[in-house]
Amino acid sequence: PTIFEESLEELGLASFLVTKGMKTSQKIILIMLASTIRISHGAIVTPGKNHHRTLFGQLLRQGFFRRTGHQTTIPSSLRAASSSLSYDHDGDTAAGRSTDSSRRRASFTIYYNDVYEVQLPPKHRFPMSKYRKVRELVQKWIDASPIHKDQTSGLECEFRVSPLATVPELETTHCPSYIHRYLVGNMTKDEQRNVGFPWSKQSVKRCLSSVGGTLAAACTVLDRTIADESKKTNNNIHWGAHVAAGTHHAFYDRGEGFSVFSDMAVAANSVLEKYPGHVKRILLVDLDVHQGNGNAVLFQNNPNVKTFSIHCKANYFSQKQESDLDIELPAGCDDKTYLITLQHWLNRLLRGEGGKFDLIFYQAGVDVLDVDRLGRMSLTSSGVERRNEMVYRFAEDLKVPLVICMGGGYPRGDNWSPIIEAHANVYYQAYQHLKNMVAKPAIA
Repeated sequence: PTIFEESLEELGLASFLVTKGMKTSQKIILIMLASTIRISHGAIVTPGKNHHRTLFGQLLRQGFFRRTGHQTTIPSSLRAASSSLSYDHDGDTAAGRSTDSSRRRASFTIYYNDVYEVQLPPKHRFPMSKYRKVRELVQKWIDASPIHKDQTSGLECEFRVSPLATVPELETTHCPSYIHRYLVGNMTKDEQRNVGFPWSKQSVKRCLSSVGGTLAAACTVLDRTIADESKKTNNNIHWGAHVAAGTHHAFYDRGEGFSVFSDMAVAANSVLEKYPGHVKRILLVDLDVHQGNGNAVLFQNNPNVKTFSIHCKANYFSQKQESDLDIELPAGCDDKTYLITLQHWLNRLLRGEGGKFDLIFYQAGVDVLDVDRLGRMSLTSSGVERRNEMVYRFAEDLKVPLVICMGGGYPRGDNWSPIIEAHANVYYQAYQHLKNMVAKPAIA
């Protein structure tokens, strides 16, 4: 068992917890999937990287596989467990590979609202200027990518300024009286203190753009997905993002924790109304260090939206709420514990335990970093990158459109680089993942 557990950990902690209680044959199949080794008619063809070769060498010496000519064959006793699997080196099923030679295409539309930057009082703890810094770094990295300059790459990436949300859109989620009082500046001092921002006309536009950008990203990916369906080109992939927002602490008639309105909740409720024949269920994946308490309450007893939050047990700044799926992790939680937990629950959702979904929102807060001023967790930058990749693989496996929101991230002192780069990596990793997806053969 040690070989299996250590190998799975080496291969990205794939399905680590699921191996408990599994048969040896099932573990072998699991390792094959994680190792991205081609399996065809019971034969392992073209081993992958060096550590993959080492792993299969260990298994071969222990008699789990037999050499037949230039191939390594799975014994017949284990072949039954893999009879329905035929993966190539990219993770695509050979049986499902499209015979259409045309490449599938992808789009990644990134909205940003730093044009509405608000001047906060001196020494205010909210890092308002990080949004522009993150967006500029993402643009720099993407512009420098060779594929971005290749018009035949199949990946379209575009930056757009976030539109302002309308009052009817806000009213899908929030109290009309609360909306009006905020828009006209009739908030009490206690309400402003709970939100964390002083009211200003600048802040109103920024707040409306925070909601509007997330909603626009969701509508963009859905419009393109629906257009593809009408053309029967279902192999294309459409993701969207907002270099802002993730304001998950807003409730029906009040705000807190730098959240006036919930952008993800407004976007979810709006698209459920706008696309009734196409969007029936939505998943909110919230990986900020704080619980998505506002969204938990906004969607209580709502079967159309599932709220999933992994957060720090020791970092509640107001009353704990109940999401559909709440996972608490201890203060000081490291990469291994976090990633094992996340992979376990994503696997359960992937197996259908939460039902089917038509759209995913990903709140990608980086305040889980060990260098974050408010976080209380101990993830490394590498751990956060692996977290992001797990979510992107999950969305890819579900074949569901994805919308990414920024979430929290609070620099410590004058060294903003770790937080800025971690935020920027969220978006650049998504871009890279889509680039790799369009390079694969299309799946029917």
